[in-house]
Amino acid sequence: MQDVDIKTADGVMDAKLFQPEGSGPWPAVIMIPDAFGIRPVFEDMARRLSKSGYVVLMPNVFYRDGHTSKLDLQGSFADEAFRKRLYGLIGALTPERLKLDAGAELDFLSRQPFVKGPKAGVAGYCFSGGIAVRMGADFPERIGAVASSHGGRLATDSPDSPHRLVNKVKGELYFGHADQDNSMPADAIHTLEAALKDAGVKYRSELYPGAQHGYSVAGSAAFNAEVAETHWKRLEDLFGRTLKA
Repeated sequence: MQDVDIKTADGVMDAKLFQPEGSGPWPAVIMIPDAFGIRPVFEDMARRLSKSGYVVLMPNVFYRDGHTSKLDLQGSFADEAFRKRLYGLIGALTPERLKLDAGAELDFLSRQPFVKGPKAGVAGYCFSGGIAVRMGADFPERIGAVASSHGGRLATDSPDSPHRLVNKVKGELYFGHADQDNSMPADAIHTLEAALKDAGVKYRSELYPGAQHGYSVAGSAAFNAEVAETHWKRLEDLFGRTLKA
């Protein structure tokens, strides 16, 4: 694992970079953590994906509010003050900012001699599932695959809801839903899948019985080892077909 800095229009984004053993080049995947940010469990997830033959970039999407080493994002949603702070950080990630940051991340990867192009993949978790979809829509020629695991609020009444963007995505998409997830209830899944069908994109959308929001994150109360392994199989299949071919 290597600490890297990525220049953006608004400053410097800190990130973690993971490489497989060997000389490469390898395809790249941008793995965006959930709202609790970069931490050891997500670093372990990035290492696992990297060992399958990918350069993995894990950006600190909240860099405008501080370096990962200084951001304290560990807390409980039961704590109103913590919840308010976290929602404030998420709310500050406007579509315009997200596009600028994604472009900087892709440009950074394209400059690395050990990265194989022309397209990268992106994997999002919880709130960052929507960020992953948006990246695929903003950069359809540069994103070959989009994965969202227990993504929340992917289909809302908002004019910039992620489901309204899928018609701009050219890469293949994967959505893994938990059936116990208030942030992505059955009607929202139906709305998302209808948008995917209307867009004519290639996708897989699966509902995992007994799974809770956050099922892939080891050590969390929601962790589900069986469903987490299914998520890994889906990622390896998706990225293997779309990025390694």
